[in-house]
Amino acid sequence: MFTANGYYSQLQGNYLFSEIAKRVAVFAAAHPEADIIRMGIGDVTRPLVPAVISAMHRAVDEMGCAETFHGYGPDFGYDFLRSAIVNRDYRSRGIDISMDEVFVSDGAKCDVGNIQELFSADCRVAVMDPVYPVYVDTNVMSGRGGRFANGAYEKIVYMPASADNGFVPELPKDRVDVMYLCFPNNPTGMTLSRAQLKTLVDYAIKNRVLILYDSAYEAYIQEPDAPHSIYEVEGAKECAIEFRSMSKTAGFTGTRCAYTVVPKTLRYADSFGNEVSLNAMWGRRVATKFNGVSYITQRGAEAAYLDEGYREILGVVADYMENARIIRESLSRVGYTVYGGVNAPYIWLKTPGGDSWAFFDELLATHHIVGTPGAGFGRAGEGYFRMTAFATRENTLRAMQRVCGG
Repeated sequence: MFTANGYYSQLQGNYLFSEIAKRVAVFAAAHPEADIIRMGIGDVTRPLVPAVISAMHRAVDEMGCAETFHGYGPDFGYDFLRSAIVNRDYRSRGIDISMDEVFVSDGAKCDVGNIQELFSADCRVAVMDPVYPVYVDTNVMSGRGGRFANGAYEKIVYMPASADNGFVPELPKDRVDVMYLCFPNNPTGMTLSRAQLKTLVDYAIKNRVLILYDSAYEAYIQEPDAPHSIYEVEGAKECAIEFRSMSKTAGFTGTRCAYTVVPKTLRYADSFGNEVSLNAMWGRRVATKFNGVSYITQRGAEAAYLDEGYREILGVVADYMENARIIRESLSRVGYTVYGGVNAPYIWLKTPGGDSWAFFDELLATHHIVGTPGAGFGRAGEGYFRMTAFATRENTLRAMQRVCGG
C-alpha cells in the first residue's frame, strides 16, 4: 500500500510567499479600487537587457535551421556559458575555478533544495536565523527537521543573526554537518567582511562541516571589503559549495538560469565509510535527473557575461540599488530603524509594536503596500519587516510618499 511522505505534515502552514499572495488576493477582492504596490516578493520589474535579447533572438533563429538546430544540450551546461562564468565571476577575481566544477541549472532555489540528495540521512543542518524559508522547509521535507516547537525545529541548529551581533551568525554550539550561509543576506540585506567570513570557513574546516553558500545577490555589493564569492577566502574550496543565480542579477526570474560550483577538492566519507567526491556525486545526480537548461536561455545567459551585456546589467543593478537608497533614506528620515539596502536590494526594518504580520496587514490596509513580515523568516525575524528594491522607480517613490509623506 502506498504511504505518503509524513515529513510534509511537519511543515508549518503555507509557504511564506504563498501566504502573502493569499492575503493580498483577499484584500484586493474586497477593495478592487486599491492601487496595490508590491514590494514583497523579490521579483524584478526591469526587462532583459538588449544584449541578452539579441543573443536569444539569434539562438531562436538557429533553432529554426537544420544546420544549427540544437537538441539535448550537455548535462552540465554548454562550454560557452561555463567558460564565460569562470572568466567573469572567478578568474577576474583571482579565483581558480575550473569549468568542470560549474554546473548550469534552471535556478539556485532548485539546487539549494536538491543538493540534499548528497547528504546522508543523519546529517544535521545549521541555518542562520532569520533564514530564507527554502533552506529550512526542504530539510523538513527530507526528514531532517524533527518536531516543531516554540517556533523552531528540534533537529535544526539555528545561528542567530540580529542587530545585537551585527547580523553576523553565531557559530553553532552543537555538532552540525552542514551550514547554510547567504550573503548578501536574504532577508536582512547585510554582508560579511572577509575576516568575518574567514572565521566561518576556519570553523568549517576544523569541524569537517560542509558550507552551502548562497551568493545570489553578489552583483549588488557596493563596498570593497565584502567578498563576492566565498572562494575569495583561503580554504573555502576545501569546505564550500557556492550557488549563483541570474534571476536578480540579469533579470532571469522568468527565464530561469543559475549555476552551482562544486569544487573537486570536496571529499568526504560517505555513509558506508568510502571517501567520495561531492563534485562527482553532484555530476551523477545532475546527469541522472536533469536534462539541462535550453540552448536559447544559455545563449542569453552567455551574453550577460560578455562585456556589452555585463555593462548593461550593471546599469540595471545600479537602478535597483538607487531604489534601495530611496527606501532606506526615506524610512530612516521618519524614524524607522533600517538595515540593509547598501550591498543588497533588501531593506530590513524594525516594526513598530514588534508584530510583523500585524505590520503587514496595517501597511496593506492603510497604504496599499505589500512587504514581507519578518516572522516568515524564522524566530529571529519577528519584529522586522522586509521590503525589496525591485519595484519600478515610480512605484518606489509612490510607496515612500504613502508611508513617509512629503
